[in-house]
Amino acid sequence: MRRARSTAVLAMLAAGALGVIASTQTWIDVTLDDGAQQTLAVSGADALPILTPLGLAALALGAALSIVGPVLRYAFGVLGALIAALVGVGTAQLLIGHPVAAAASTVTDATGISGTDAVASLITGFSLTPWPTITLLAQAVLLAASVFTLVTARRWATGASRKYRTATEAGADTGRPHDAIDSWDDLSRGEDPTT
Repeated sequence: MRRARSTAVLAMLAAGALGVIASTQTWIDVTLDDGAQQTLAVSGADALPILTPLGLAALALGAALSIVGPVLRYAFGVLGALIAALVGVGTAQLLIGHPVAAAASTVTDATGISGTDAVASLITGFSLTPWPTITLLAQAVLLAASVFTLVTARRWATGASRKYRTATEAGADTGRPHDAIDSWDDLSRGEDPTT
């Protein structure tokens, strides 16, 4: 089940990284009716303020999932699913609805006009970039990785793999005399090699 852990960790890391990257990209191009037909670029972080912190949280979950024990695997699976749901619903609302609220802070910063109705009357057109769709797909991957973690976490290997254990820890007889390196290993384990 080592592959199951790797698959879940990599999927969470990829979804978290895409969320963070998407927060820095332009999500909406807004055209204003200000006489000059000015176009403003609305970043993912402005359109969906929870995107950056929850993307970073998904990255942290993916990194920590690679080393945690069985109980925390389930907790991290649930947290990953919650993050995917929050960001996914916010992104879907932006894709389906009229994104005036998502662009309001950018328009207010550029024009000084605030209020939903005033901003809506100033906007003449929207153009969505592919980034909201990419973010929604990344959240689907995060949700799938979280569910996969919850389903397979019990069967993941625990502890250090055989590759990283010493011959003494593994219970194997090396068939060679005890040398200086073995004495250092004994000291590392807290044993006195002189006895």
